Amino acid sequence: QAKLVESGGGVVQAGGSLRLSCVGSGRIFTSYGMGWFRQAPGKEREFVAAINWSGGSTSYAEAVKGRFTISRDNAKNTLYLQMNSLKPEDTAVYYCATPDSGSYAYTDIHEYDYWGQGTQVTVSS
Repeated sequence: QAKLVESGGGVVQAGGSLRLSCVGSGRIFTSYGMGWFRQAPGKEREFVAAINWSGGSTSYAEAVKGRFTISRDNAKNTLYLQMNSLKPEDTAVYYCATPDSGSYAYTDIHEYDYWGQGTQVTVSS
């Protein structure tokens, strides 16, 4: 059974930066794509960024393109999300996820089967 644990969330002022981490266990993650999603209060969970198995292909939501960077360290079974120039509208619980099978940078939430518990990011104005 795959397990994902996020960390790195917190409170930051607008314009600041945070780096989220997601450590995987329970299976070899190097063969699978991974993604970050977020959910703000009263809203549906939405796609943020995705990365393929090797890290050579990435995809971003338009709202974060140019500000966020997704990366992974397969030797450490760890996924990262570097978030710069944060805005109040980035406030949400951030989740990492991975599919049961598939190595691509999937943007569709329905492709993902395993989820972390989430980490809160709050950006104050």
